[in-house]
Amino acid sequence: MPSRRSQPASAGAAPVKVAGRLAELSPELRDRLERLPREPGVYLLRDKKGKPLYVGKARDLFVRVRSYFSRAGDTRAFVPLLGRLLGDIETVVTRSDKEALLLENSLIKLHRPRFNVMLRDDKSFLVLRIDRAHPWPRLDVVRRFQSDGARYFGPYDSATSCRQTLRFVNRHFHLRTCTDRDFASRTRPCLQYHIQRCPAPCVLPTSAGDYRAEVEAVELFLSGRREQLLEDLRAKMRVASEALEYEQAAGLRDRLGAIERALLAQRVVLHDPVDLDALGLFREGTSVDIAVLHVRGGKLLGQRAHHFSRQEFPDEEILASFVGQLYDRGETVPDEVLLPIEIDDAETRAAWLSDKAGRRVLVSCPVRGVRRELCDIAARNAEAACRARGEEQQEVRSSLLRVQERLRLKRLPRRIECYDISHLQGECTVGSLVTLQDGQPDKSGYRRFRLRWVADRDDFAALYEVLSRRLRRAREKDARWALPDLLVVDGGKGQLQVARTALRDAGLPKGPDLASIAKDPDRVFLVGAKDPELLRPNSTELYVLAQARDEAHRFAIRYHRKLRGKAALSSALDDVPGVGPARRRALLRHFGSVRRLRLAGVDELSQVPGMTRAAANVVARALAISAKRT
Repeated sequence: MPSRRSQPASAGAAPVKVAGRLAELSPELRDRLERLPREPGVYLLRDKKGKPLYVGKARDLFVRVRSYFSRAGDTRAFVPLLGRLLGDIETVVTRSDKEALLLENSLIKLHRPRFNVMLRDDKSFLVLRIDRAHPWPRLDVVRRFQSDGARYFGPYDSATSCRQTLRFVNRHFHLRTCTDRDFASRTRPCLQYHIQRCPAPCVLPTSAGDYRAEVEAVELFLSGRREQLLEDLRAKMRVASEALEYEQAAGLRDRLGAIERALLAQRVVLHDPVDLDALGLFREGTSVDIAVLHVRGGKLLGQRAHHFSRQEFPDEEILASFVGQLYDRGETVPDEVLLPIEIDDAETRAAWLSDKAGRRVLVSCPVRGVRRELCDIAARNAEAACRARGEEQQEVRSSLLRVQERLRLKRLPRRIECYDISHLQGECTVGSLVTLQDGQPDKSGYRRFRLRWVADRDDFAALYEVLSRRLRRAREKDARWALPDLLVVDGGKGQLQVARTALRDAGLPKGPDLASIAKDPDRVFLVGAKDPELLRPNSTELYVLAQARDEAHRFAIRYHRKLRGKAALSSALDDVPGVGPARRRALLRHFGSVRRLRLAGVDELSQVPGMTRAAANVVARALAISAKRT
């Protein structure tokens, strides 16, 4: 087991002559450096407030950590600052390099240090998932890998390519497409069965072996082993033809042709049918981009670029840390991982990946041939991603400058908050807050409000309540509720005055810039301006503000409809004799909506857990009466 060693400074230690960067450290830290163990392990550098700066691993902790402070041992930009930043050094001795690697990954995810590569869980990329634990698996589109035993394929660099692949699989392979809830509640085959795209295992007797073979065929297709899939299909087609099953043979022939056409669109980069990931790295100062090319069965399936900022450490350590985090979060481990530069612990990383994959995995840095070319292509993709991001940032800044100039704002509106109120004739009144960061929706800044104090149909009071609750959090210095650069409300001059009053009453009269935006025509009301600003159609200013307004409106309506649906269901069941909270929850969970509940017969109602036939009759009569009233 790893053991934590924290060596206290020796109070009576004799003064020693120090030079270089060691002289910048306190006597306690210099003494700590002298007492570091000469064993493999993990080290954690903390600042003077105890916050983690960096987590690293080393075969020799003494040599690695001291190298940061030697005169010529380290030329990284952040190292000269360590004398001012560093407050403590912790070490954990491990029994092997592999154990140190596992511990390093765990500590990085736990502490999220300032100078480490942090591979965020990016939801902008889609992956395909098959849960083989289910007796009748289906192909799902999800946005993240999980360690749940399911198989994941991807990630796809665009939602379009992912959904095209999903449509291809659903058309040419016979897997169910319905959700687990529909699968459990269906009583007759759906349209997919009638067009011969699903065997309808939900209601009809289906061979589990045949279905499992179909799942394996889908996995072969998605994992890039399509030549093996074609051979299997040709063999099945011959068997079906010899058995005079001509309709089945024709279906296999059509599927075979579709897969062969799909193969023509893929680029063959290796003559060997090998699975590998080729990495490329591009750096501009402390900004680092790493691109990963996914090659499956010798064919290039796609690429994905990752961006990291404030990366002071050398490329070798960044790349090693990236490989650890990439495959530690559940991404498919290929047979080979190609790196653009050598890393010190390539053998340890290979052993760790081999354990995860259950087979031998090679981690190497090719110097010539096709594999070297793949790494060079990945590096060019990383550079292209960096250039594209720089151009996009410049375009965003230009757009925000135009908004600032046109609306005469005090500051550049990098962070914009927009508010909207939604209700139906005064019922289920809700408020929404959406956030744009640099012109893009920031979902972490979305909030929704259920109104507590306002009277029916009083939009001004509702807006005042929402803003008051939000501004109170800002006044309490809650970092999650920091004030934006621009606060926008949906409406006209009256809503703008409400926002101004809410800021004054919250004790924040010199808060963010204020504006309100109205429709038909699109115009913006500003504080101190008598007339609104009429924005030119298709202008940059209108696009940014209208995007915020429309997103706030959508978010508010979505929450309002959710509350209204719950209210409709509860009102329909609240007064039914013999139906308490437990049965109401069971009915809601089973049917999901009032409409489906009203359409259900007594037999379906009685099958819900906790329901009896007598209770089902009572519920059916009550819902029928409620439907007539509405």
